[in-house]
Parts: sequence; structure tokens; C-alpha cells
Amino acid sequence: MHELAVTQSIINISSEEAVKHNVKTVKEIRIHVGELSGLIPECIQYYFNIASKDTIVEGALLKIKKMPIKIKCNECGHINVIKKGEYSCPKCNSYNIKIIGGNEFFIESLEVE
Repeated sequence: MHELAVTQSIINISSEEAVKHNVKTVKEIRIHVGELSGLIPECIQYYFNIASKDTIVEGALLKIKKMPIKIKCNECGHINVIKKGEYSCPKCNSYNIKIIGGNEFFIESLEVE
């Protein structure tokens, strides 16, 4: 249920930026959600539709881009995207890896009018 708090933050940040820049309408909010973030995009969308009512972002299209898990192998240096649950280097099969992507969550941009 932490998606509700996250969604409220999206609304607050987007609204503050819109007011700061004298925007009349926010048409689109683009966010990135990493596969390892623990956030469920469908829940964010659901809460956004409810919580954005009577705000400057009401009616904005929420575009959610899912970010894959990205690793760097500490053995061979290979950088690759992997699936959840497959935590080894696809090139050399080492488990000595560092996760370098997939846990991000941020607002990429706003489209405004």
C-alpha cells in the first residue's frame, strides 16, 4: 500500500512545479519505475486517478515506464539486463554482480499547457 504515499508525492511534486512555472494544466506526467522498486504501476495509476481530483494534475495522463534490472559483473565487467530471479552474469555465469539499475523511481518530465 506504499503506492498511495508514492502517488501522493507524484501529485505534490508535479503540482508544485506547475505552480512554480505558472502552468495552467498538466497534460502528462512521465515517471520511471524500476522492476526492483517494489512499486506496482497499476496501483500507482489507480491511486492517481482518485487522489489527483481537484488538483492541477487532475486528468493528466500518467505514463509509467518500467525500468529493467541492470547488472555489472564484477568478474568479467559485462553490463547486461537480467530478469528478476536470474542474478548471475549471462556472459560468464558469475554471481559476483552489482545491480546498477532497476530500483529507480523518479518523475522524468511533465507535459504542460
